[in-house]
Amino acid sequence: MSAAVVALAALLIYLAGYRFYSRWLAQNVFRLDAAAVTPAYALEDGIDYVPTRPLVLFGHHYASIAGLAPMLGPAVAVFWGWLPALCWVVFGAVLVGCVHDFAALVLSARHQGKSIGTLCESILGPQAKALFLALIFFGVSLAMGVFTYVIATLFSWGDDFDPQQLSASKTSFPEVVMPSAGLMLLAMGAGYLLYVRKLPLGRVTLPAFAGLLGLIYLGYRVPTLGLDRDAWPLFDGWVWILLTYAYLASVLPVWLLLQARDFLNSLLLVLGLILMYTGFFSLGPVFEAPAINPNPAGAPPIFPFVFLTIACGAASGFHALVSSGTTAKQLANETHARPIGYGGMLAESLLALIAVLACTTTLGGKEAWAKVYVNWSAVQSLGAKLGVFIRGAASFIEQLGVPSDLAITLVAMVVVSFALTTLDSATRLLRFNIEEIGASLAKIPALKPIGTLFSNRFLATATACASIAFFATYTIDGKPAGLTLWQLFGGTNQLIAGLALLTATVYLRQRRRNFWPVALPALYMIAITLFGLSLKIRDFHRAGETLLEVMAVLLIVIALGVGSTAVLALRRPAPDRVEGAGKGSDAVS
Repeated sequence: MSAAVVALAALLIYLAGYRFYSRWLAQNVFRLDAAAVTPAYALEDGIDYVPTRPLVLFGHHYASIAGLAPMLGPAVAVFWGWLPALCWVVFGAVLVGCVHDFAALVLSARHQGKSIGTLCESILGPQAKALFLALIFFGVSLAMGVFTYVIATLFSWGDDFDPQQLSASKTSFPEVVMPSAGLMLLAMGAGYLLYVRKLPLGRVTLPAFAGLLGLIYLGYRVPTLGLDRDAWPLFDGWVWILLTYAYLASVLPVWLLLQARDFLNSLLLVLGLILMYTGFFSLGPVFEAPAINPNPAGAPPIFPFVFLTIACGAASGFHALVSSGTTAKQLANETHARPIGYGGMLAESLLALIAVLACTTTLGGKEAWAKVYVNWSAVQSLGAKLGVFIRGAASFIEQLGVPSDLAITLVAMVVVSFALTTLDSATRLLRFNIEEIGASLAKIPALKPIGTLFSNRFLATATACASIAFFATYTIDGKPAGLTLWQLFGGTNQLIAGLALLTATVYLRQRRRNFWPVALPALYMIAITLFGLSLKIRDFHRAGETLLEVMAVLLIVIALGVGSTAVLALRRPAPDRVEGAGKGSDAVS
């Protein structure tokens, strides 16, 4: 079957979703108000609360949510066939993921830029807040521990890396180290020029982006900075370099590094997507993978695990943390929530879609595809699956006349730059989470000194980095803790998404709004996640994996705890009236 025809239909669905559905949500469900005062102005501090141009904020938001996951998830999920993965990526994004991101951004912007975990206190109650904050802490620490592990692997000089033949590498891409480091310097210079010198956006970003492209080409030409293998940092060294960077990025003012770097990253991804899709349609490939592969060797059931495997790119709870953690604090106008929240998720889904296409059309035929996706154990190799995506996406760009090694370097840079963006943004989000936990502890007289300590952003960031380091370096049965517990990440991430949507449902119910566009995705996400976790508990018990079994049970307990408070809130009568200085700031009286 022609993959190009299917991809074109998917793109038209994205366009219709944004053009019609998001506009209806903005006008009739959330009722966005251009006159509402956003937290970026009301609480402006120059560090976290910074009014930001919508285009720059879109880039920051997009780069923060588009990390490794929208490439990893589809690269694994196509084991069940291209059709289930593609349908969930497209329809899941339009009807669930985009609504989720949009809702989280609007709710946070109307509650002083508070995180979705803290919002639970005002909407659902203090018990829900405590459970939600614990869930967020575990989920973000686990995910970023694995991201650190994977990025360090990509940066390391592996046995399959040859500086003279970059396309031969499957898991090591040291050629992107120099452009990744150079991007940080370019971004800090751009941030200074934009916010201190007040130069126009185009005059700053266009030369900086040209410099980034030059660095990528230089990385292609001099992949290891002229160093030999013995002088190149080892895996453990890269882990600590990455954690040091994440700490600094978390405590620096958001305008100095994150905003400009993320905007440049978004331009890089847009360029990469344009080249990938142009090359893809020029090639006009057919699917090598089966449409549906219902019972592949060793894999769990297609339902519900295809929905848990593909999170980012379809629906991801991590996006609620970005929307309510950093983006809402920089939103200059409430109406910007539609293109940034709903539109940003659609743009990320484009990345997941090209990942599905790259992993199902570029491996050299049906037999070659079957050898790569031979069994579930082989599919679970995260680094190898990233390599499949990188080489597949690069093959699309090669159709445009770009040399193979340069195309590999460009796609690898896209992958690594967004993984780094997610790492430092998530560290900042984890810092916010720890500060909120500290603020809650400070309300208890006996724990006030401890709570006050963790309300400090420097100590909170150090704690965040320590928790990430645990999952990246501590070993369980010879494997990093993060990789051992990675089986629970999909469930954790989707639980956060379902509970965030449930929080939005209660919010809309309290305001006598049409809450079904949010409630139905909430019920769906919670139901499939609890079903999936229940099946995993059975498997963990049979395999004698007690730690994983206990953690899965705790996730279900947290979900039921937050869900029960939401049900109680929904059963209470809606308030008779709503007060506020405009329909966008509708606080319940």
